[in-house]
Amino acid sequence: MAKKKQKKINAKPFLAPPGKRVSIKDYDPGSTGGLTKAAALKILEVNSRRIAELQEILYADGTRSVLAIFQGMDAAGKDSTIRRVMDCINPMGIQVHSFKSPSAEELAHDYLWRCVKGLPERGKIGVHNRSYYEETVVVRVHPEILKAQRLPDDLKDKDIWTRRFREIVNFERYLTDNGTVVLKFFLNVSKKKQGRRFLERIDTPEKRWKFSLDDIAKRALWSEYMRSYEEAISATSTKASPWYIVPSDNKWFTAALISTVIVSALESMKLKYPTLSVGGDKRLVSAKKQLKK
Repeated sequence: MAKKKQKKINAKPFLAPPGKRVSIKDYDPGSTGGLTKAAALKILEVNSRRIAELQEILYADGTRSVLAIFQGMDAAGKDSTIRRVMDCINPMGIQVHSFKSPSAEELAHDYLWRCVKGLPERGKIGVHNRSYYEETVVVRVHPEILKAQRLPDDLKDKDIWTRRFREIVNFERYLTDNGTVVLKFFLNVSKKKQGRRFLERIDTPEKRWKFSLDDIAKRALWSEYMRSYEEAISATSTKASPWYIVPSDNKWFTAALISTVIVSALESMKLKYPTLSVGGDKRLVSAKKQLKK
């Protein structure tokens, strides 16, 4: 009997085209790519094993790294998706950073500073749960935050967002030019699904700690957040560091799609285990002789 062909996910429909204006309304947050939950979970299982294999080679190679950025509204599923996709990786090969409101020390530096400190070492996969993109979305929706930042008054003008988009594109180009693959995921959850997840947090004692009244305040500004995300994604999705607008109403598909993108990125590196020189091989032969004594 012929072996049943493994289904795959085509990630291209979820890619934000570089150089084009993006409308989040064009991306269905409930999409499952035509897959059943069982099929998507099987894809995730296969991808997880492949990510583990490729990450080991990435670590052994030690010349390149991956930075995966996760953005999205509250309850979009960033934490759970990162856990499901990255759980397969050897802890030695991954660095995860979650960025909350800036500390006093962080506010005393430029907005990229704290994220630069959390960049992955060569040979590792870095995950940023929120990132410097907060400075082009949250700060834009809440101008009082910008007023409180220690910037010269003449730099808090209407051109600040254009400048920050340019700075981010240049920064990510710098990273790719130095061997870091940058992948960016906007977890696109619907407002309806977000509401259901908030209610679940309130109704489940073990999850109440996740809920904050601040979440409701942000929810009331949903349209403003979507416009800010659209501008940020449109201005910073490039061929070298693309944005993926990931359907997030069904977490099982979210994880399967993101794992597919990460596998593709790792495979495109054409990584190989390091090979020893002739001299190195001779040393191994000598070492084997010593060990057999």
